[in-house]
Amino acid sequence: MTARLLRTVAIGVLAGLALLLGATPALAHARLQGSDPADGASLEAAPERVTLTFNEAMTAGFNTVTVVGPDQGHYETGDVAVDGSSVSVAVRPLGPAGRYEIGYRVVSADGHPISGSVGFTLTTPGTGAPAAAAPSASAPAPTAGAAPAPSAAEPADGGGGSPVWPWIVGAVVLVGGGVVAALRLGRG
Repeated sequence: MTARLLRTVAIGVLAGLALLLGATPALAHARLQGSDPADGASLEAAPERVTLTFNEAMTAGFNTVTVVGPDQGHYETGDVAVDGSSVSVAVRPLGPAGRYEIGYRVVSADGHPISGSVGFTLTTPGTGAPAAAAPSASAPAPTAGAAPAPSAAEPADGGGGSPVWPWIVGAVVLVGGGVVAALRLGRG
């Protein structure tokens, strides 16, 4: 009877391990592959549009792209356009020479939000001025290089995949159930 009990417990432990080892989170989320202008580029003339290219398709309608100048002014204009794996926005004529940050918060086809920033340097001052800021009592003014802040419903850690704790609880329940069943069968 002891061999049967040990075999049942071993099967329960193996099933629990299989559950834990098979529960790896999805790690293959979209990544920024490049930008136009390229990150770190020095430009004499302002681009008419900035484009960010990712390794997977992006979802239209939930994306934000900002172009913030050295004067902390916003130079993006119009709606963000999505074309497959590329996201772009038109740019107003740029103003002072200096570093411009392209901040982004986009949603990939799998629903995962991605945020970050890239920058370029304008070496010759432009004639443009930043967009007039809309007054907002509830939101603080953005800073250069800052991507839009995540909402309270989304994790800010940028991690991906499903949480691990449900799998751990499931494994504990499965192993515990196997032990209880083995003990009852051993007494029978």
